[in-house]
Amino acid sequence: MHWKLFADLAEVAGSDAVDVDAGADAETVGEALDALLADRPDLATRVLDEDGEVYDHVNVLKNGSDVTATDAGLETAVEDGDELALFPPVSGG
Repeated sequence: MHWKLFADLAEVAGSDAVDVDAGADAETVGEALDALLADRPDLATRVLDEDGEVYDHVNVLKNGSDVTATDAGLETAVEDGDELALFPPVSGG
């Protein structure tokens, strides 16, 4: 799975693009996210709250659309070639 990371998440991960070998096991965005966090554990505290849920302010994108805004959420299916991304809140002007 190929992940794009933005802002401070890229800094924490050490790169703005991370390829994670999730094998054939990752069928959903949530499973792909689990694989990313297993590969880059320092991201977990920036992405997940104390209950292990994705923070409301972190956008999890699949092909440019925020999956957390859909009914399926992290259970959204993934396929080879999908672009996955984590986008934290940013501010500035």
